[in-house]
Amino acid sequence: MQFLKNETNIQFMSKRRLAAAFSAILIIASITSLVVQGLNFGIDFTGGTMIELGYQEQVDLNQLRSDLTEGGYPDATVQNFGSIYDVLIRLPVIETQNMAQLSNEVVSMLQAKNETEIDVRRVEFVGPQVGEELTEQGGLAMLYALFGILIYVSLRFEYRFAIGSVVALVHDVVLTLGFFSLMRIEFDLTVLAAILAIIGYSLNDTIVVFDRIRETFLRMRKGGSEEIVNRALNDTLSRTMMTSLTTLLVVLALFSFGGEVIHAFSIALLLGIVIGTYSSIYIASNTILTMGISKEDLLPPVKDDDENANPDGSQV
Repeated sequence: MQFLKNETNIQFMSKRRLAAAFSAILIIASITSLVVQGLNFGIDFTGGTMIELGYQEQVDLNQLRSDLTEGGYPDATVQNFGSIYDVLIRLPVIETQNMAQLSNEVVSMLQAKNETEIDVRRVEFVGPQVGEELTEQGGLAMLYALFGILIYVSLRFEYRFAIGSVVALVHDVVLTLGFFSLMRIEFDLTVLAAILAIIGYSLNDTIVVFDRIRETFLRMRKGGSEEIVNRALNDTLSRTMMTSLTTLLVVLALFSFGGEVIHAFSIALLLGIVIGTYSSIYIASNTILTMGISKEDLLPPVKDDDENANPDGSQV
């Protein structure tokens, strides 16, 4: 913790081109994965039935899949849920069958093939129309959030700062979605909520950095733009580290002890905190430097009265 108390002099922006190349590679890989295989949407978006069952002994998933195939459900997906005794079964929408009855039929069929009693933990059903609406509304929610942020930062800061903040937020969202696509982690409503939380967290961090950059530009009379941005980033480093580390501790607790229900949610938040901290330094700040930010851009406009005034304050 002594490191956080000392004044640092890290030359962050000396590595900005390397960081930009690294981020570009990750973004290309993320977009490629999203285009080629897309996201592994949960039933919140695709529609279908989810059945969580509890067994009294270890479950043979291969045998369970065979039983479901023989019973007429070859498209069912089966996985352990939290422990080797708990199973999660997902069934796609079957238009010719009542989905409420379907869950009862599946449980009855599996109970007939099992000697011990099966505990039905929960049954969830989402219709296909609801799933399509959630997909559309979820995408619009992210777009509206980014657009609103662009307007807010444009009003509070210079336009280069607004563009830098939105570039950083798009970077964070694309990388998080790309990771979920590449690793085939289920994308459901809790993950969408985490994405929106990531946008808010990353924006807060970026605005703190931008505030200090603006103050440092106006305070330092000498030095180039890169040197001034480095000074501002070092001034906010202790705050950034403390905020990120304490938030990570909470999310790690959710990841470790929260169970399977919020497993994907906590993964998204973990990624978002790490990527958001990185992007505030190497994406947002890098963008405003690339766009040529300078002290003159941040000075208040000169009034006509000021132009006509002598150095002693009297009018010409």
